[in-house]
Amino acid sequence: MDRRSLIKTAGIGGILAAGAAPAVHAQAAVRWRLASSFPKSLDTIYGAAEVFSQKVRQLSGGRFEVSVHAAGELMPAFGVVDGVQQGSIEAAHTAPYYFFGKDETFAIGGAIPFGLNSRQMSAWTFEGNGLKLMREFYAKYNIVNFACGNTGAQMGGWFRKEIKSAADLKGLKFRIGGFAGKVLERMGGVPQNIPGGDIYPALEKGTIDAAEWIGPYDDLKLGFHKVAPFYYYPGWWEGGLQLDLYINQKAYDALSAEQKSIVEMASAYAHVETQAKYDVKNPTALKQLVGSGAKLRPFPGDVMAAAFKESMKLYDELSAKNENWKKVYADFSKFRSDQNLWFRFTEATFDRFMQSQKL
Repeated sequence: MDRRSLIKTAGIGGILAAGAAPAVHAQAAVRWRLASSFPKSLDTIYGAAEVFSQKVRQLSGGRFEVSVHAAGELMPAFGVVDGVQQGSIEAAHTAPYYFFGKDETFAIGGAIPFGLNSRQMSAWTFEGNGLKLMREFYAKYNIVNFACGNTGAQMGGWFRKEIKSAADLKGLKFRIGGFAGKVLERMGGVPQNIPGGDIYPALEKGTIDAAEWIGPYDDLKLGFHKVAPFYYYPGWWEGGLQLDLYINQKAYDALSAEQKSIVEMASAYAHVETQAKYDVKNPTALKQLVGSGAKLRPFPGDVMAAAFKESMKLYDELSAKNENWKKVYADFSKFRSDQNLWFRFTEATFDRFMQSQKL
């Protein structure tokens, strides 16, 4: 009996029962849980994980779903690396520098004081050696990483009192993100590493004297201007914070080649969209903050100079004692030098001219 006759007489059900149909290898549905280090109220930075999740679902036709959970729902904001490493969750979305206590090298994957701006960080990650070097490092923690958002350059934070010189930082209790606290400490400050959702009450009660988060849009949502009027710039410790998607190695290895491509494409989409959102929302929010009484101030020159000096000394010390740091930072540092030479003649010159014009 030929194939067409078989179809006519047996029907599709008979074919399947007889095993005569060609094999169809449908991929099993994948369900992951992702723990964020951020609260839902911050629709930009928390939202990056949601954008990733939506794209994964769309690209997979609904057969790959990632449920996103805000900080504290599955685990604390700073517990997500342990969760991914141990396999209790498949993925996390976070700021790498939160975990410098495990190894300072984590911070390079996010932002370090006087590091790279957002464009340079993306260039190092995608076209330089950044992704390769950080993946080698993260493999020690059973993690596969993907860039998944960038905030762009950040503001320097909210202060109860005016900062007139570097001397005013001595004894200052300052909520500052992760690794940058090591530099602040060397300048006499007292760093506090507090999750985003807990900053306002600490600032309001006077438990801390100052706090930084990201920039105008998120800061307006969090209401910092109500309890600390002086708004400083720039955030010299975050020229472009890169957020990461961390995936458990075993969970990633279990994906098909197509599913791995979906993860790669979805994270890249979220990476670009996150900074686009910040660049759109921050200007309007800054106007609102100033209209509400926020007092914009640049950090004094001696603060910037002292911070830069202490940062470079710290990096030399870490290179002498931490082989992981030494390997990654050597490449990062060379890349930074080349990028700054290039940007000096192009982006920086163009930006300075445009910012001096009345448009």
